[in-house]
Amino acid sequence: MRKPKKLRSQKAGLPPGSLVQIGELKTASPSLSLIDYDSKGTQESSPVDVLNLGKSNPEFTTRWANFYGALNPEELASVGVTFGLHPLVQEDILNNAQRQKIDAYEDYLYLVLHRYELQADSLELTQDQISLVVGRNFLLSFQERQSKTFEPVRQRLRAERNALRRAGVDMLAYSLLDCVVDSYFAIVEQLNDRAESLEYQILGRPKPSALEGIHQLKRCVSQLRRNLHPLRELLGILYRENDEFFTDETRLYLRDVYDHTIHIIESLEDLRDLSTSLLDVYLSTVSHRVNLQVRTLTMIATVFMPASLIAGIFGMNFKVMPWLESSSGFLFALGLMSSIACLMLIIILRRKSD
Repeated sequence: MRKPKKLRSQKAGLPPGSLVQIGELKTASPSLSLIDYDSKGTQESSPVDVLNLGKSNPEFTTRWANFYGALNPEELASVGVTFGLHPLVQEDILNNAQRQKIDAYEDYLYLVLHRYELQADSLELTQDQISLVVGRNFLLSFQERQSKTFEPVRQRLRAERNALRRAGVDMLAYSLLDCVVDSYFAIVEQLNDRAESLEYQILGRPKPSALEGIHQLKRCVSQLRRNLHPLRELLGILYRENDEFFTDETRLYLRDVYDHTIHIIESLEDLRDLSTSLLDVYLSTVSHRVNLQVRTLTMIATVFMPASLIAGIFGMNFKVMPWLESSSGFLFALGLMSSIACLMLIIILRRKSD
């Protein structure tokens, strides 16, 4: 049973910046984990009280605060005061129905990303929204539920003599973006495997379930394509325009992520064309099988049509008819029927071989 969603209509009439949670709550109790780091080392804290976040003094120059689950308005307002977040940013963080986008403010950038998980058995896409606030010496990440998406970045920060530690917040932001984009590759690979499986089914003896699988594939591909175009636009703006928050070296990495996004979109274009071709092949295969069945039934009806005619003639209610009084009339009628049926069958088979 799906959890009830809080809709946009509940904010009707409220002033801008009103903190109202919109969307499905996917985590019962929110949590916060901190990683403070620089070239000297790292310090992790988990869990952390959100309301006391501003009272903790980091010993290192860079802070990454990761939030799981939707914060209540009081907690989010406290985070906003600690890091100087605009009320509109806080409002967008609570709205889980955001389009992927980037908003630039004086001291930070606000990014909205989407992460997907694919259920292979039903080809259902589960979408999670990720909000990133990239400041001068801090980064805030808000996730709807716990996942392993950013775990590779944590492992890199824990490792000694890692370049990520020596870099600033911009490299951390790039690493998180790269993890999100890389997660799309896994989904595209699963969709490709599903498309190959459907192709084998269709070229054999397709079942009605194959048609449902094709429509599920088309729906997944369409949803991903629709959401990846804003992501491509977001990454393009990051590496072309935001030199204030990203160094020249980091912007080269951002361009690489941008190229990955284009590659994923092109792969989805190929999958869309393939799904359309699979639908055409399925319909053609089903139509061909129907034609074969109709042709077989037509041949059977044609072969036995003379027999029906002869039986109809001898079944007429006349007093005087040939062979009615003969003891061999019945056998003669059966022989005539069989002979004409065999002759018709030979003619049909010869025309088929030609």
